[in-house]
Amino acid sequence: MRGTVYKSTGSWYTVKGRDGSFYECRIKGKFRMEGIKSTNPIAVGDGVSFELEPQGSLDESAPQGIIHAIDDRKNYIVRKSVNLSKQTHIIAANLDRVFLMITLNNPPTHTAFIDRFLVSAEAYGIESVLLFNKIDSYTQDELYEIKYLTHLYTQIGYQCLEVSALTGYHVAELKALMKDKVTLFSGHSGVGKSTLVNAIENRLDLKTAAISQQHMQGQHTTTFAEMYDLSFGGHIIDTPGIKGFGIVDLEPHDIGNFFPEFFAVKQDCKFHNCLHLEEPKCAVKQGVEDETLSISRYRSYVQMLQDEEGNYRQDIHQGS
Repeated sequence: MRGTVYKSTGSWYTVKGRDGSFYECRIKGKFRMEGIKSTNPIAVGDGVSFELEPQGSLDESAPQGIIHAIDDRKNYIVRKSVNLSKQTHIIAANLDRVFLMITLNNPPTHTAFIDRFLVSAEAYGIESVLLFNKIDSYTQDELYEIKYLTHLYTQIGYQCLEVSALTGYHVAELKALMKDKVTLFSGHSGVGKSTLVNAIENRLDLKTAAISQQHMQGQHTTTFAEMYDLSFGGHIIDTPGIKGFGIVDLEPHDIGNFFPEFFAVKQDCKFHNCLHLEEPKCAVKQGVEDETLSISRYRSYVQMLQDEEGNYRQDIHQGS
């Protein structure tokens, strides 16, 4: 039988079969994937082949199956495993578009985190949209900050959208971007992913929780990534909040290629293998000096480069 993984708990996988039924499946023995060291060999969004187990083999209400093959992925979005620095964790696979949800202060989302997410999505060929959520809750000065960030990332080429799950502001526009596509919401805990999904499709009634006022951090209401069918066409994957977003498997010379505005001027660098650090006549450094390129983006790039070269690891929350 063939199907799509809708939920992964680490040991069990909820698979929607081609017949529209859901099956609780597991994998038998070691399930290795060539070319990637991952803590989760199968991710939400994966297409799989599975066989049903004999009736009554397990005392569960849903039919059970054993996954024996996984389809080739067109893409996936991945981060470094929290506890195993040399391994990766695949957040989801086979995506058409990812939405990174951003809040200024409840909780704060720093540009360093935004940039790491965008680089990872660029590296795996996934279109990104930035969602500035809770737009109804900001002061005038904070709205100016939103406008600045929107201008910064729009000029680079990223689509930005201000939204409010509470008031419904721009929810219709967001639904149009999601229609008939496999999309993913990501961001820190507390940015309102589940609340916004409920505003988009209220029949889902996903669990939500309040922000911790002491630390201005969200609570983990989503424990596992899970895909949901949308009534207006397409699928949404809701994911647990992520604190940090380490870049995976990128060579230092490749990182700058996933900053579109750096890639656009690199041919003007004196050296073809310029790392945009200490080299003379660097077009990227000149652009930063001329303020045609963003200093915050350049700082994010340098942090990523230093991380990949192993000089030091910097907490993502320090931001820029």
